[in-house]
Parts: sequence; structure tokens; C-alpha cells
Amino acid sequence: MKDELFSDLLASAEEMVAIEKGDLLPADSAVHHFSTPDVKKIREVSGKSRQEFARIIGASIESVKSWETKRRNPSGPTKKLLTLIEADPVKTIQILEQTG
Repeated sequence: MKDELFSDLLASAEEMVAIEKGDLLPADSAVHHFSTPDVKKIREVSGKSRQEFARIIGASIESVKSWETKRRNPSGPTKKLLTLIEADPVKTIQILEQTG
């Protein structure tokens, strides 16, 4: 069994090197794509200034600015919240303003 595991590991490493060199394309099923929300567009559609938007979502103005300029990406609960705002900006912003 150990020889079989080593052979699999070696084959994986060789495949990685070939992909890195451009000699081989990875299988579509092995490639992961992560979507990044367009924070600037979401904020602009909401009709809020950067300062208002930051206050409403509970983030710093600098974080919003970093997301808008693509220096950083929102993650976790903030990414989920932005997805909700993107889906229905008017209703979600109204709810957030009432609870904030």
C-alpha cells in the first residue's frame, strides 16, 4: 500500500509541474473559481456614499475603500451580506438601516 500511495503522490507532483510549465491543462473539475462581489457597484446601486455604506454594513470606511479598489476582498459574513444587498439593494438596505 505504501508503494501505491507514493506512486500516486509522485504522479500528482509530476502533473503539477506539467501544469505549472504550461505543458498540461488542469481538468475543469479540478479548477476552483471564487466569485468576488463588485463592492463599488453594489454600493452605488444602493445609492449610499462610502461612509453611509460602511456604517450600514458595520465595516470601516477603509475596508469598503479597499474592497472597491480590489486591494482586499470581503469574506465570510461580509461577503454574504454583500450578496444579499446585491440581490435586493433597496429592501436589504432598508432592513439594515432599521436594525442599525
